[in-house]
Amino acid sequence: MGSKEILGVGRQDSRPRLIAAAVIVLATIAPATTRCAESGTLRVHNIFGSNMVIQRDKPIKIWGWAQTGQKVSVRFGRTKAEATAGGEAGRWEVTFPSRQADATGRKLTVTSGDEIIEMDNIVIGDVWVMNGQSNMAFGLGKTYRADMETATAHLPLLRRVGIAPNESATLQKDIPADRIDPWTVSTPETAGGFSSIGYTFGSRLQRALQIPIGIIDNARGGAAIESLVPRHKFEDHPLAAGYLKWVDKRRAEFDWDAATKPLIEKWEKDVAEKRKKGVPENKMPPKPTRKNLRSWNVPGRSPSDAASCYNGMFGAFMGLNIKGVLFHQGYNNAMSTSCRPKRYQVLMKLMVEGWREDFGDPKLPIGIIGFCAGSIPQTRDNFEVWSVSPGAYIREAQRLGLNALDDPANTAFLPAYDIQIPGLHPAKKRAHGVRAARWALSRIYDMKIDWDSSSLLSAEPDGDCMVLTFDKKVMPDDMSTIPEGFSIAGKSGKFYMARAAYPLKKDVGIWNVANKNFDATKIIVWSPLVKEPVAVRYAWATSPMGNLKVNGKPWLPLHSFRTDRWDWPENEDPAQNAVTRSQARQMANEAAERCLYRRTKEAALAPEILKQRDMLGKAGK
Repeated sequence: MGSKEILGVGRQDSRPRLIAAAVIVLATIAPATTRCAESGTLRVHNIFGSNMVIQRDKPIKIWGWAQTGQKVSVRFGRTKAEATAGGEAGRWEVTFPSRQADATGRKLTVTSGDEIIEMDNIVIGDVWVMNGQSNMAFGLGKTYRADMETATAHLPLLRRVGIAPNESATLQKDIPADRIDPWTVSTPETAGGFSSIGYTFGSRLQRALQIPIGIIDNARGGAAIESLVPRHKFEDHPLAAGYLKWVDKRRAEFDWDAATKPLIEKWEKDVAEKRKKGVPENKMPPKPTRKNLRSWNVPGRSPSDAASCYNGMFGAFMGLNIKGVLFHQGYNNAMSTSCRPKRYQVLMKLMVEGWREDFGDPKLPIGIIGFCAGSIPQTRDNFEVWSVSPGAYIREAQRLGLNALDDPANTAFLPAYDIQIPGLHPAKKRAHGVRAARWALSRIYDMKIDWDSSSLLSAEPDGDCMVLTFDKKVMPDDMSTIPEGFSIAGKSGKFYMARAAYPLKKDVGIWNVANKNFDATKIIVWSPLVKEPVAVRYAWATSPMGNLKVNGKPWLPLHSFRTDRWDWPENEDPAQNAVTRSQARQMANEAAERCLYRRTKEAALAPEILKQRDMLGKAGK
């Protein structure tokens, strides 16, 4: 519900109330599909509310609906603006000049005739959107270190508003009041309900900048990237346009009766059983209808379909100025049978472009937190098995799609694969928020905070080795001198776990530490099973091995990469699975065979491997 305080009400209430003459009337909330067709009742967009943060240094736009032709007066602090409700829906809008950050709480009062809406404690600062799927929505209270984070959450200038699932096949003008979790001030009692990544990120920004920070939590569990891209962007690329055409075709052909029939039959059975048990009629579950059919069952409205989550949860507050967006997503696009990295890469670029266009900021800062690690960890014993990973291709597509924007000053890909814990919803979220805050404070706010990334410059064969060269030092953060997480392949395209070493500058035996005695910008990669190597991969699994950090800093993992073009199988026909289940089983079986073969051969070649490993760095290749 929107956090709007209404004049004449003697207590704080998060629900809007209206005064017409001397009668207090509860505000009418219509479904998202019709709420803007109403007129005659003064309303403001539900993104506005008491305790909110309004974006600094950008014009302040406030809008809503009233009776068509009615004058609307808006007062924000000491400034006032007026508008006339126009059009069939009676929409009105006012704009105040931009303001600098200000922690002083102010009132926002909207008046039309006898109707008055008032919101309190509104501050000026920076507003960041937390977008993606469930791992971004995951609440602080469910994560590791939640007790310490919430206990120190006395942050009156950190505020949060939440948007619950609200998928739509068409772009909405407002968000239903029952889909809004009102603007809330951070306290030990409330912080557990913040997105964990959003709280960690926002709290670091607020403490560092000493200005109000607003967090908009609008991630949707189970959302595919397709649902998060503005609809108008799909026509900008053939892959995306073909997919949109397929979604629209499914939507046009959708049989509502066929979809609801089994649900009604199940409902009738459940109701009959409850009646036998004496359950009162007013306790019976509602009968399934078109209106309450799960969005997953409706083409065009499913969180897997084009623009559906954007339409009802992000684009629905278009017009509100924001500072930037953090995005964390991947699982629903990393399933082997539906994984389409080429399309994902295209959609990543279109998504960011669309956000920037719709929110009127061509340089809107965007941080992409990579697809998280959440499966069984990759080890030496299962290395090849877990190297068959659609998730690794999705991480690559996220990074390359963002790179295609050619805007490194305002965008960043933030690797996340090294924060590992099994499960679809890893409870380790703090590190992601801290890394994002480091990037934002360093690059967006120009503070002296350490943030960096590294790139592979070249990968050259040298006999039975591959020599990798990086633009910066890359090394473990635990003083180890042994890089891990590499695989290597010959022309066959069969990858095996590889050994790796740094070229030594001088041999000082066991005291070869701290990167002073070896060249950390070069890594030599080798396997006794690949005599003529042509390609190398690093950290290529869902929860990969991989211990390299940029300049050895724990918070700067080197992103996963590959030097080959052996792509994940991908079907451009959106109606067909990208990979069949039999193909997936075959790839898994072949990987298991390679793993067994490698372990058997390495056991037989142990002396040779040890000798070659000891010579790699000394060879100075």
